[in-house]
Amino acid sequence: MQPSPPEPSDSAFSRRIPLIVASAFFMETLDGTIVTTALPAIAQSLHRSALALTPSISVYLVALAALVPTAGWASDRFGSRRLFASAVAVFTLASLLCALAPSSGLFFAARGLQGAAAAFMSPVGRLVVLRETPKRYIIEALAIITWPALIGPVVGPPLAGFITTYTSWRWIFLINLPVGLIGVWLIVRLVPNHVRAVLPRFDTPGFLLTASALTVLIDGLTRAAEGAASAAALALIGAGLVLGAVAVYHALHRTSPMLDLRSARVLSFSISQLSSGMLGRVAISATPYLLPLMLEIGFGLTPIAAGGMLLVYMLGNLGMKSVTTPILRRFGFARVLLIDGCLCALAIGACGLIEPRGVRWAVYASYGVLLFAGMTRSMYFTTVNTLAFADIGTAERAGASTLAAMTQQVASTLGVAVAAVVLALSARARAVHALRLEDFRHAFWVAGVVMLLASLWTLRLPRDAGAEVSGRVA
Repeated sequence: MQPSPPEPSDSAFSRRIPLIVASAFFMETLDGTIVTTALPAIAQSLHRSALALTPSISVYLVALAALVPTAGWASDRFGSRRLFASAVAVFTLASLLCALAPSSGLFFAARGLQGAAAAFMSPVGRLVVLRETPKRYIIEALAIITWPALIGPVVGPPLAGFITTYTSWRWIFLINLPVGLIGVWLIVRLVPNHVRAVLPRFDTPGFLLTASALTVLIDGLTRAAEGAASAAALALIGAGLVLGAVAVYHALHRTSPMLDLRSARVLSFSISQLSSGMLGRVAISATPYLLPLMLEIGFGLTPIAAGGMLLVYMLGNLGMKSVTTPILRRFGFARVLLIDGCLCALAIGACGLIEPRGVRWAVYASYGVLLFAGMTRSMYFTTVNTLAFADIGTAERAGASTLAAMTQQVASTLGVAVAAVVLALSARARAVHALRLEDFRHAFWVAGVVMLLASLWTLRLPRDAGAEVSGRVA
């Protein structure tokens, strides 16, 4: 078997590759959040109801879930540069097909193609950055590629409202074209290509088990978010968990499995991605879903006014970027995860108390809460994303990147599903169907409790976790 590529030297580090990967991630993340908001306009243009067009979201998620387990193997087989460039190219082509779609059937097909390409963009892009970045620069590199996940869900809704109000929904997809084309050119020109000369045979049973588990689980969670935990949704979630358990059993008893679980044995990866980090992502992922709904439904704000408040949330995300690396180097991963996680839990809970109208001090306090929530969210994502790979060897990075992409996708979908279920249960407790402000407050408080539990879980981390990356020893 060909040996793993050596760690790059400090002189080889450049921010160009992380910025290229971040641009591709931003295109993917923005597209995923913007389509949901624009769905009514798309449905009207295609002469369908918004409900009839909802499968365009599901088909994207299902295609992504089905193929993401193959990302690590495919990267070794075809080369990280070739696969990443191809994924961005296919995603760009699918965006064009979405924009040109004359019917709902063709729109669904194009969205499925987008999801298939996205399955490779995230894990392979992250792997490219990890392979080309010396360990002492991993914090900076992963901070760069984390910002799309922070900004996309916040910018998406107001941008979708602006595009559908003043132009055509088709521009939602057309704006991907220049970004994608330039991205492909830069990837081919600047990103090295790593290919393993000898590969294990493709694990077909493992692929079928893992893909089926993720597909059924994501479909069940999506249905739960749409139908408030219906019997069908719960059955799918249960079936997905059972299939997932079988897939894990298969992976543990096969020499070269599709689902590489070696990284799960590393405590820092396990806590940051599979236990505490996954719970934290569930809580944080609920916030961008709940905020615009609460502002528009709970307070009756216009989409433009709600979007203005969400921009404060985004500024908080951006404002932390310049201080994240110094803080991690000064205090280390374990302490930052515990303290920032508790502050993040407090901020999420406080989002349920904001008052965007009325007396001036309450309005200013609401903006302060949103700014603080964005800041703690940014710090948390950067910390768990970096810690995940701080102690992972080069040989395990492909499998770790794929496993991280899988868990992050499940966590983000689960966050929306949990928030939707809490909203429905809160409304049902009042024997009404219409959502009120108190329902959103309950959902934020539940998310805050989940975030607090995730933070306390990090007490299992040793004080010197990820010290080689952070440069700090307890």
